[in-house]
Amino acid sequence: MMEKTPQDVATAEGGVADSETGKEGMKRGNWGGKLEFILTCVGYAVGLGNVWRFPYLAFKNGGGAFLIPYWIMQLFVGMPLFFMELSFGQFASLGPITVWKVNPLFKGLGYSMVIVSGLIGVYYNVIIGWCFFYFFSSMQGTLPWSHCNNEWNSPNCIVDSRVANNSNATLNITMYNTTISASEDYFLNYVLKMSDGLENMGGLNWRLSLCLLLAWFVVFGVLIKGIKSLGKVVYFTATFPYLLLTALLIRGATLDGASDGIKFYLTPDWSRLADSEVWSDAATQVFYSLSACSGGLVLMASFNKFDNNCLRDALIVPLVDCLTSFFSGFVVFTVLGFMAYNKQVSVADVAAGGPGLAFVAYPEALASMPAPTVWAILFFFMMVIIGFSSQFSIIETIISSISDEYDWILRKSFRNSTLFRVSLCVAFYLMALPMTTNGGMYLLELVDSTVSGFPLLFVGLLECMAINYAYGYSRFSEDISMMLGKRPSIYWRFCWCFMTPAMLFTVIVFKSIQYKPLKYGDYVYPDWAQALSWLVALFPIGAIPGWFLFYFLRNGGWDLMKQLSIPLPGWGPALEQNRKFRYAGTRELAQIAIQKDADDERDVSREMDGYDPKTGGQERLRFDKKDDGQDNLGYTKEDEPPSYQETFTKM
Repeated sequence: MMEKTPQDVATAEGGVADSETGKEGMKRGNWGGKLEFILTCVGYAVGLGNVWRFPYLAFKNGGGAFLIPYWIMQLFVGMPLFFMELSFGQFASLGPITVWKVNPLFKGLGYSMVIVSGLIGVYYNVIIGWCFFYFFSSMQGTLPWSHCNNEWNSPNCIVDSRVANNSNATLNITMYNTTISASEDYFLNYVLKMSDGLENMGGLNWRLSLCLLLAWFVVFGVLIKGIKSLGKVVYFTATFPYLLLTALLIRGATLDGASDGIKFYLTPDWSRLADSEVWSDAATQVFYSLSACSGGLVLMASFNKFDNNCLRDALIVPLVDCLTSFFSGFVVFTVLGFMAYNKQVSVADVAAGGPGLAFVAYPEALASMPAPTVWAILFFFMMVIIGFSSQFSIIETIISSISDEYDWILRKSFRNSTLFRVSLCVAFYLMALPMTTNGGMYLLELVDSTVSGFPLLFVGLLECMAINYAYGYSRFSEDISMMLGKRPSIYWRFCWCFMTPAMLFTVIVFKSIQYKPLKYGDYVYPDWAQALSWLVALFPIGAIPGWFLFYFLRNGGWDLMKQLSIPLPGWGPALEQNRKFRYAGTRELAQIAIQKDADDERDVSREMDGYDPKTGGQERLRFDKKDDGQDNLGYTKEDEPPSYQETFTKM
């Protein structure tokens, strides 16, 4: 067992004397128990994407057949990265930035992770704000998206496509496709007050701004004491959504058409497995779902005890996450099947992904149920809780990572820590305000689709290379054996050293080949917005080579580059009669520079006795093939033209 340090204390309050400075500061803290860590990881991994993203990807990419590439990606990409990051953080008890003491040149990976978490944290609370808006709007006898009699409804709003012509199913589908449903009208024209494009941002939506402010108040209140308060809240946020999901599934399964929805969800289309886009979607969903490579797993594991069985945790959490995604698909498609049955259309005509599922399709189905108010309140309360369970961990990742890096300031006192937390929440709220404008949805979609793609894939690939090749797998496996009492099995070595980076590289290549201009529905983003999306993607990616160059040049790399940029003594005119001024008399110097040591064949062009590139020239050149005390060539500094010495030094 390792000796306990001040960081091994479980509270996040009080002071502790720093072993080096003797000054009193805050303790970093630890989890109150093993269950707190597992529940936090489950809450961090299980987010809104499990409810609205996975079911849609499954139906879009071959139904039950999509589970094959999804589980393959889980086994060879998701779980290996999950275990690697947990082990990495737990061993050093440091956040995703400071943990790169293991190799300072790769510290940019830590900054990249925190930047990704920051970008996600900004827009994620906006979505939670939408959930709050719907939650409060559900507290009335008649749901506002259940009819078209509101003053803000557009002229082409329609509650039920069958009203147009009950005897013509083809016309019904046409009407449904060309008109706007009451729930869609509510979401686009009342909740978002959506403009016609990113070019027209419009003004702030004060309702959404207040809901966003409430979301940030909740985040700050829960995280005011760091993991001490977070570890207690997750007992509710990580478990209660499962009760609500189960209740919604039971209710959905009793509705007409539910079996059609489930059949549509699970029916495999094996031909889709030959499409590379399906595999790319599976890999992206694994990253998005497990929250890998965004710093949170490293940070959460850093609060564990040194000998915690992180291998067990790395198997439990991904399994729970996968089953939750699969379970959510039944919850969603039973209700979509009911909605398709009511409209007398195919499930494919009502299925949607992303916000369209959570805020358009599902609310419309809820409005058709008996006791719609009760089910709407339960559904959006569940969405709020699921959103917060991930958001708490995302924001704590940013706060604790920066606090680890500047602990002498930010952990000096509880006051400093609180001020920093307040400042960060306020700053993120202000950064998110543009997403509450009329054109905010376009900005949110731009950031969301950009951050969840290339940045996470590049971080995962380079993290594998940095840990298993730069640091070395043998060292890393020995570190794990110190914690767990045994080295990782051959499966983990195969994944970390070969399969995981190979699959990540392949996905990056395919995503690059399959790249399509960014669009939202039928709206294609203008060229300047496309460029903005690439800047957003390159921002976290650029931190990796940016820090590498900065650290290299700062720690002698600049001097080394200048030294290696000095011309060799043989540089100059080829003919002797042209070698004048500073080149005069340097022919012999050039001949020495190209000779090899007879014994070990070393290149002595820069290892000559007395040669100093910083001062230029030689104090006394000696080619020690003779042992007679005489200079082999008898060429000394005094024989060198002054202009050569002066000019060489300036270079």
